[in-house]
Amino acid sequence: MPPSADLLQGTLDMLILKSIALKPEHGWAVAQRIQQVSNDVLRIGQGSLYPALHRLEYKGWIRAQWGASENNRRARFYSLTAAGRKQLDAELENWERLTGAVNLVLERI
Repeated sequence: MPPSADLLQGTLDMLILKSIALKPEHGWAVAQRIQQVSNDVLRIGQGSLYPALHRLEYKGWIRAQWGASENNRRARFYSLTAAGRKQLDAELENWERLTGAVNLVLERI
C-alpha cells in the first residue's frame, strides 16, 4: 500500500466540512469516510482530526452535540452551521481555482 498523501495546508478543514455536509457524523466516522472515499490514500490520524474539529467548532463553522454512535457508544456528532456551509462553498470554489491553475501549469510545461 502506498504511503498516505500529505494534505495541503487547509485541505483537511475542507474535507471535514464536506464530510459532514449531508449529515452529522462523529469524529471517527469522518476520518473513516475520508479514508474510504479516497481509496485508503488519505488517512487522518487522531492527532490531526480532533484539533481540526475543535478549530472548526471554535470558528463557528461546525457545532457538536452528544449522541450515540452506531455501536451505542457516547460520541460527539458534528454538523455544519450556516457559516460552515458558506465557508465550505468558498473552500470548494478556491480548490477548483487552485487545481485548475496547477493543471494548466502541468499541461503547458
